[in-house]
Order: sequence, then C-alpha cells, then structure tokens
Amino acid sequence: MRSALPALLLAGCASVPAAAPLTQAPVVAASAETDPVDTAHDAADDPAIWRNAKDPAKSLVIGTDKKAGIHVYDMTGKRVSFTPAARLNNVDLREVGGRPGTTRVIAVASDRADVAQAHVALFTLDTSTRRLVPMGRYPVGPGEAYGMCLWTRAKDKALFGFVVLKDGRIDQVRIDVSGPSPVVTTVRSMKLGTQAEGCVVDDRTGQLYVAEEDVGLWRFAADPAAPSTATPIARVDGKTLVADAEGLALAPKGARGGYLIVSSQGDSAYTVYRLPAVTYAGRFRIGGGAIDGTSDTDGIELALGDFGPAYRQGLFVAQDGDNAPDTQNFKYVSWAKVKAALGL
Repeated sequence: MRSALPALLLAGCASVPAAAPLTQAPVVAASAETDPVDTAHDAADDPAIWRNAKDPAKSLVIGTDKKAGIHVYDMTGKRVSFTPAARLNNVDLREVGGRPGTTRVIAVASDRADVAQAHVALFTLDTSTRRLVPMGRYPVGPGEAYGMCLWTRAKDKALFGFVVLKDGRIDQVRIDVSGPSPVVTTVRSMKLGTQAEGCVVDDRTGQLYVAEEDVGLWRFAADPAAPSTATPIARVDGKTLVADAEGLALAPKGARGGYLIVSSQGDSAYTVYRLPAVTYAGRFRIGGGAIDGTSDTDGIELALGDFGPAYRQGLFVAQDGDNAPDTQNFKYVSWAKVKAALGL
C-alpha cells in the first residue's frame, strides 16, 4: 500500500515552491542557552515547554538526554533538576485536570530502552519543586520508540499520545491519568514508508503532523475513529527543506491559522509553513549573537505567550547538535525576533 506514497507526495506538494536559495535564510540570535547535558556525542534530543501563566519568568523547559535521563531548566537556561532514565528520546507535555479546580502537568517521553518493545515513560512535572516525578513506563507495541507528541481532544479533554516508531509506524495511545495509576492503551496504528521521528498535533483542529526524514511532511486526522490515511503536505526538496526533516513545532493563530516550523537538519536551518494550507513562508537559522548558533538540530518546540522581557510573544527552543567545546544543549530564541526576520 505504501509503495505509491512517494509519487503521491510529489504530486500533493507541487504547490510548495522551490523558494529562496538556502543562503538567503536570515540569522536570528539566541537570547539564552541551557547548561550542557552530562553525556557526550549525540545525547541531547528534544525539548518541551511549560509556561507559568501566573509568573512567566518562572516558566520551565524540559530537555531529554537520550543517554542518561531528562533535565528541567529555568528561563535563564540553568539546570534546576535532573531525573535519571534510560534512553528517553522525544518528550511532550500537557496540563490535565486534577482535583476540582486544579490542574497538573503531565510529561510523556518515548522510551527506547527496549528496542524490541516500544514504551512511553510518564512523569508529573512538580512546578513548585521544578522536578519531574516518574509515573512509570508502559508498553505500546513492537519496535523501537522514537518520536513522541501529545494531543488533548477538545470535546472531552481526553489525552492521547503518538509514538513514532523508527520504521515509520505510528502508534496512537490513550493515556488516562485519572485513577491511582496511569492506564495506557494502544488504540490505533498508522504507517509511513521510511524512518520518521518528529511529530506535533494541533489541538485546535485535531491534525497530526509527522516528518518522514528523507521524504517530507505528512498530515493525519488525530482522532482514533478517523481513517489512518496520510496526506502529503511538503516535500524534502533540498531547497526549502533539507533531509533530515526532524523536529516539528506549531505557532497557532486564530481558529486554524498560524505556522508549522520544521527542523531542516541537513543545512542547520528551520523551515516555516503557513497554516492551514501548509504553504512555504520562509526559513531561518540561529546564530550571530553572543551565544553560539545551532547546527544539526533534532528536536524543537515553540510556545506562544509572554515568557518575560526577552520573550514577550513566545519562546522557541532548539536542540544544538554541536555545542563544542561543551556537550550538546538547547538554545532559547525570541519568537518575535523570528517573526521580524521573516516578515511574518
């Protein structure tokens, strides 16, 4: 069934222009960077952001070290806690209902410790102590877990996760944390033809976006009752998007608009598409300031809103694949500066 997909992708993405040459991507300076991770070589991978609505300057960034565990950083990039865990790769978080009138923050990571059996690792983010509290690891299905993203269904606030397996399979799980211990149930599987990792879900529209690394971007309906058909939306063309296509992030605007951002790892840039039609809007790099730039980026994340004086419109976080002479880390960038650089 998947053998026809590359042809479909090319046909479906014919409207994506072979736009500006790579050298025209503007450079945006990072405002801060995190402490380096503790392990060397290819270790840091994927960030997630929790915004403290009451005190934005006390917001937190989570980042995985896929050889050691998971870090929590403050808005200056200082590491405030570390939770050991074997081979966590991608991470996402959502606020869920707790006791009446309260919410709690749940973080979910893809767990690659068993390459034959995919797992997800669940944590509660204690926002007062700034620590991740483990809730256990749960099997998903056969294969090696790789990508991970979450979706809160609007109609009933049900929480779902999408685990992207290294062979391109995507397992959808329902995550119920209402009882004394979490219940994780696999409810659907989808498939892309080759290796994929990055994913993000638009909670407004129920659309799941997935990056197939050497091919391009795909869209699925996130609801488990929907067909598992993949729609091609943008291709790896060597001009606007360069393999590997890695992390994905969203900047929602209004009911359906905004932007989808992709890590164009092959040329250390970030490609921006305009929603809902997913049309090319520009690309940028991180660098040119007092803090070194990024290269070979895996995971990215973007959260809109006020995060303090340096990030009044939102915070963009990108993994840095080469932070020499130190080990890898994550860079913080003002979303307002990205918008200005691209004229968005």
